[in-house]
Amino acid sequence: MSAPGQVGSGLPAAPTIRQWLRRNLFNTWYNTLLTFASMLLIVLALKGMSSWILVTANWTPVAQSLKLFAVGQFPVEQVWRVGTILAMVSFLMGLSWGVWGGTVRTFAIALAVGSAAIAFVPIDLYPVNSDRLDPLLRLGFFSNLGLVALGYLVARRRGLITGRRLVISWLISLVVTIFLLRGFQGSAALPPVETGLWGGLLLTFLLALVGVVASFPIGVLLALGRQSSLPVVSIFCTLFIELVRGVPLVTILFMFSLILPLFLPPDIRIDRVLRAMMAMTFFAAAYMAENIRGGLQAIPRGQYEAAKAVGLTGFQTTALIVLPQALRAVIPAIVGQFIALFMDTTLAIIVGLVELLAVGKAVLNANVEWLLLDKEVYVFVAAVFWVFTYAMSYASRRLERTLGVGER
Repeated sequence: MSAPGQVGSGLPAAPTIRQWLRRNLFNTWYNTLLTFASMLLIVLALKGMSSWILVTANWTPVAQSLKLFAVGQFPVEQVWRVGTILAMVSFLMGLSWGVWGGTVRTFAIALAVGSAAIAFVPIDLYPVNSDRLDPLLRLGFFSNLGLVALGYLVARRRGLITGRRLVISWLISLVVTIFLLRGFQGSAALPPVETGLWGGLLLTFLLALVGVVASFPIGVLLALGRQSSLPVVSIFCTLFIELVRGVPLVTILFMFSLILPLFLPPDIRIDRVLRAMMAMTFFAAAYMAENIRGGLQAIPRGQYEAAKAVGLTGFQTTALIVLPQALRAVIPAIVGQFIALFMDTTLAIIVGLVELLAVGKAVLNANVEWLLLDKEVYVFVAAVFWVFTYAMSYASRRLERTLGVGER
């Protein structure tokens, strides 16, 4: 027979809510006092925060500047491009849900529900020409719910969408996004939009996304190169990593924005947004390389010897045996680096880029009556950053649990 409190298989039974509370919060008299004191502080804090958010705070600067916070000074008549990109992402999220499920399902549902909820927000989503654009924007946001569902249904048809095709589709979507936003010279359908007009959350996403996507393969190559047996490759990778990691990101942004053009021919000019993306990619790649190198060093030598024993080449050993295990081991560090890079996009204001935080400062300076409403604006900006950084952290925890990181 099983002992009391155990299931038939011999494993301990899951505690009930009452047992968990008694064991963790009310097991001693002083823990009971601390529990009640903590509950009182939490209630008072939540009461004060809710009172300020719902009653005291004046959200007029945020409500009247939603377009600036979203896309900066992107031309009004071209905002449909951003909506097209959001629709493309919604459809791809639905496909990803159908192919991979798991954590992706959570994000796909959150995107669908969030977009549908925005469609019913009782404020002008686009204060500029709102009579004409506001209904279209609401319809566009609501349609993302259907696009996510359509993508899921398409992906459920066996053999139509595979994981490899989906990854390629996501990479292609990044290129399509840049072309949609940038436009083409001489095109009537997609006239060029100067990157100086990009701003807000749109620019923040682009800086972070390009930095993350581009820095990952570069960081892998640098980590492998640092462990290379070729002295030239090893020395070059080591110098690159140590030099970049020894310099603040602000300095690298200044170097790419101000010094790099001095070394280019007069007829070659690199866009300042592209220069900022290059700076963030270089900076993130150096830190990414050290994270991955830590994972490589954690792989036992027996793995290499076993691969050689079965006749695998050095490239096959690295690509099929060593690198997957190394990346799996450093998932928390990699995601932490991605989160840090997303927050570091606020430094782009130093080189004249109007990302989300810079828009907040510009909104406050645009109206004298709003100068004393800085708390509301910065709380809104902080909430936006928190939502996306928490989403990345949540995805990391789910991925770690799925892959069994830290378990034996």
